[in-house]
Amino acid sequence: MTTDLAIEAEGLARSYRTRTGWLRPRRKTIEAVRGVSLTVGRGELFGLLGPNGAGKTTTIKMLNTLLLPTAGSARVLGHDVARDPLEVRRRIGYVFGGDRGLYERLSALDNLRYFAELYGVEPREQLPRIHELLETVGLKGREKERVEGYSRGMRQKLHIARGLLHRPEVLFLDEPSIGVDPAAARELRQMVADLVKGGTTVLLTTHYMAEADELCDRIAVIASGTLRAEGTPAELKDRVRKLDVMEVEVHDEVREEHLRRLRETAGVEQATVATDGTVDVVTVHTQPSHGSHASVLAALTGLRTGRVTTREPTLEDAYLSIISGPATAGGA
Repeated sequence: MTTDLAIEAEGLARSYRTRTGWLRPRRKTIEAVRGVSLTVGRGELFGLLGPNGAGKTTTIKMLNTLLLPTAGSARVLGHDVARDPLEVRRRIGYVFGGDRGLYERLSALDNLRYFAELYGVEPREQLPRIHELLETVGLKGREKERVEGYSRGMRQKLHIARGLLHRPEVLFLDEPSIGVDPAAARELRQMVADLVKGGTTVLLTTHYMAEADELCDRIAVIASGTLRAEGTPAELKDRVRKLDVMEVEVHDEVREEHLRRLRETAGVEQATVATDGTVDVVTVHTQPSHGSHASVLAALTGLRTGRVTTREPTLEDAYLSIISGPATAGGA
């Protein structure tokens, strides 16, 4: 049995059978996860990044025994998730984003009492453990208030406290800071970092690249159910380090035809667009060659352009490059 690994997955896959249509129903197989292999060391903070529908949550649910794999295998702390799920569950915690999983009309204290019973925490240890966790997550003094009056950040803190009641060795955090304001998100990040310093292994999914860059020891990027890349944040950023990043503000609607024209421009590796509701920002990755910036602006002829800036590539640039590129077996 491997002792230095907390999580091992080999060829992990999950598919679903669905029916479409009423008069002439057809069955269709959807492959949510296709042969994911990864390892997470004990005490490591491992990030799993990917767009919506990429297979992140499905992968986590297979690792924490909520879903059975269609193919492949996975072990958590040496225990097979399919053959020995109870031993896995005794050693893990699962925290997901959003409002599900708490009882709104109960206080935080009563919620934690209920879950302590559910998780099999010894009766004499329950109250000391609950008060310790309330202090840790910053809810001390607010524990007798009903959860229905809590802010999103307070609910997420309570979710984390719930997931830690039985002192899990491995904690799965599925988008814990979704919808949380910046101040609360910073507190949650610090809390997660402190957990890892204390020896807890954490597998984190998030859509916030700055959060992943700040927290994660290693990151895997998943898209369309396959692992596209894996490495430290610095290693992933090195994939686009050779490129220049150019951002152009556009005061008209940027259409797919404009992006296609950009992508066909010599020296352009990638072009994407984002909007803040008032202005579109086109981000272009270009080869560091003379004339490439002028070619980008020429490709945007006909659109009203504003500020043009260049900057160093970020983890988000690397992520976008990875998920928009071709799939490679087993990642890179």
